[in-house]
Amino acid sequence: MDEPRAKRIHSVLFVCAMNAVRSPMAEAVARHYFGKSVYVQSAGVRKGETDGFVSSILSEIGIDASKHKPRTLDELEEWEGLNFDLIITLSPEAHHAALELTRTIAAEVEYWPTPDPTITQGSREQVLDAYRNIRDGLMYRIRLRLRQTSPKSPNDGEGA
Repeated sequence: MDEPRAKRIHSVLFVCAMNAVRSPMAEAVARHYFGKSVYVQSAGVRKGETDGFVSSILSEIGIDASKHKPRTLDELEEWEGLNFDLIITLSPEAHHAALELTRTIAAEVEYWPTPDPTITQGSREQVLDAYRNIRDGLMYRIRLRLRQTSPKSPNDGEGA
């Protein structure tokens, strides 16, 4: 394939509806694998509440997300600005908000449609499995997307 080499990503922002499940999960995974080479943050369009299932399923793979506090795009902009190379949106509402942001900031926006595991019904284990599926899908996409732009990380030190 004759694809041009992707531009190096120095900073990435993950956005979902309420910064309670999908975007904090993505932030924690990206920090775990690329936190030394890429600045990572997450935010929501609206204010959300911390979701205990997120910490639970991330701790299963050795990632501590217990200190995450949901924040909105407005709060993040107020605290530190929105200077990101890449904004990855995980819900339709977040994608719309990110596209609005690109009127005033220069950032690449990618939409990764990601189901909301909070709507899963059933036993605790069925709900946890829905969260794990989201975690594993995000982990795969993040490692694939950010590895291409990180210097000297052909395999992240992980076995096949």
